[in-house]
Amino acid sequence: MEIVIKIIQLLLSLSILVIFHEFGHYIAARIFKIRVEKFYLFFDPWFSLFKFKKGDTEYGIGWVPLGGYVKISGMIDESMDKEQMKLPPQPWELRSKPAWQRLIVMLGGVTVNILLAFAIYVIMLAAWGDQYLPASEVKYGISVDSIGNEMGLRNGDIIKAIDNKAVEDFASIPKTIILEEAKSVQVIRDGQNLDVPIPEGFIGKLIKQKSPDFIAVRFPFEAGKFVVGSPAEAAGMKVNDRIIGLNDSVLVYFDQFRAYVQKFKNQKVQVMVLRGKDTLRMAVNVPAAGLIGVYPKGPSNYFNLKTKTYNVFTAIPAGVTKTFEQTGNYIKSIKLLFSQEKAYESVGGFITIGNIFPSTWDWGAFWSLTAIISIMLAVLNILPIPALDGGHVMFLLYEIIFRRKPSDKFMEYAQIVGMVLLFGLLIFANGQDIIKLFKN
Repeated sequence: MEIVIKIIQLLLSLSILVIFHEFGHYIAARIFKIRVEKFYLFFDPWFSLFKFKKGDTEYGIGWVPLGGYVKISGMIDESMDKEQMKLPPQPWELRSKPAWQRLIVMLGGVTVNILLAFAIYVIMLAAWGDQYLPASEVKYGISVDSIGNEMGLRNGDIIKAIDNKAVEDFASIPKTIILEEAKSVQVIRDGQNLDVPIPEGFIGKLIKQKSPDFIAVRFPFEAGKFVVGSPAEAAGMKVNDRIIGLNDSVLVYFDQFRAYVQKFKNQKVQVMVLRGKDTLRMAVNVPAAGLIGVYPKGPSNYFNLKTKTYNVFTAIPAGVTKTFEQTGNYIKSIKLLFSQEKAYESVGGFITIGNIFPSTWDWGAFWSLTAIISIMLAVLNILPIPALDGGHVMFLLYEIIFRRKPSDKFMEYAQIVGMVLLFGLLIFANGQDIIKLFKN
């Protein structure tokens, strides 16, 4: 069921984004009285699932859920309609319009994607505000996995700054380290201020490993709920019990217990819990998975989250800032793919994108991720690759600067090359997903 929810969220999000992106091209073309022959969600080779015609435009839904398109008269696009281009230009065709108008039509899709992300952020900020965990609230320090440990951090470290710049939002720490290619992290360890240098070339390793928990919040282990058939619940543990030890070892924090209990698979252990003022010992059978079936209470139970509130007017500049920040972050992430060794191995396709959605329906998470993907779609589409909007923009800028347009034959070949590149990237990205599935 969790996979189904992720798939539905992915399809809904991409459908919204494709419709808005193509509408950007559509409305710009209509403004300049250019005929739009087709407006489709998803691709429709051989047949469509649904279609109707209104005016000069056929609207429909295809059966291949890999995007969508508008077919604009007088334009060499993925339809490769060469017959139309052999005829004399007509007043309603794109090719008969001035270069600046064609440029606006080509930029219409990415412009609407950026505006959509901005609108989502404004509405979310006005409705829900911006809640985050201040780094100063993380009083128990951090927990790190093997990658974080290799980087030089330790469980219990309190992070104060990155490259000597103070940190406000704890959740931004991993992103800042990677995107800013940080050189050091300033921490408090055992009461002492330390400067932890990040090893040379380690950012590329972080990107490749994609370890979301290389830095996480450390918090006590208090039982929040139990899985069905939980060994801990069967042994008498109750919600709100605080786990404080295992056998003779004192384990105050969740990350400590989770790591230590793995050593006792298929064994019976004594788990110490604090219930009110009483300390209890429970005999618990640890199954082969090394888990005792307890979900901990989340970090929000132990820390004071901060919420920035906005009204409709103050949400607008905040939305602009957030849109620019997310756009800048995504551009930095693309740059890292080329600057860090083997960072390309972190590239993923539809499975990777689908997995960023939560396994339960959460409108806040859905719209936040939709805004981010909208920005991603805008940035990728503006890359100067033939067959993408950016490729058309590149040739139009050439025409504006040098006062002559590339020949139709050149544009035809460029479109073919671009489509081959795009299909190659699509196969590579989704192939990476399949390889990772087999590795896991």
